[in-house]
Amino acid sequence: MDHVRIARLLPETYQSTLVPRKPLAATLEVMEMLQAPAENALATLDAHIDPMRAPPTFALMLARWLDLDRYLDWTGGRPGEGAPRYAAGLGRLRLLCLEAAELARWRGTRRTLERILTVATGVSGYTVEENPPGPKGVARNFHLRVVAPAAAQPLADLVRRIVDEERPAYTTYEIEFSAA
Repeated sequence: MDHVRIARLLPETYQSTLVPRKPLAATLEVMEMLQAPAENALATLDAHIDPMRAPPTFALMLARWLDLDRYLDWTGGRPGEGAPRYAAGLGRLRLLCLEAAELARWRGTRRTLERILTVATGVSGYTVEENPPGPKGVARNFHLRVVAPAAAQPLADLVRRIVDEERPAYTTYEIEFSAA
């Protein structure tokens, strides 16, 4: 808010004494300068909330707000130590933030597990088999077999963490990477 608009909020007695280069005018100019950063932030607030336009550090904060920080790596080796980073790149993290609400809505389903793996890694072709046959050909109840494309091999740790977090809690799982 500029100093002229601030002055209009003052009682008429103060407005009548408002003269350039006097203490009241200087105070209003200082108030204008103090409010400018907050007003600029509010004017561009939508750019911060939108994961695709947010500055990189704010995009990481959005990921934490959306409970996606469990997929971040830390340069210090442990959560909270060093700087956070996302193995598949900031662009993938931004897309994951965009879809977080829909993915959370259907969490624990085969379709959602396949979708989150695709969005999080940028590699398509994941399949999740429920109750796959074991070595003796008998179905393994409450077990998942996640078949990941070979292109996801460099992100194996991220794939493992996603499956571990997004699968139904009562299931066991195995992850296989296809040959080609």
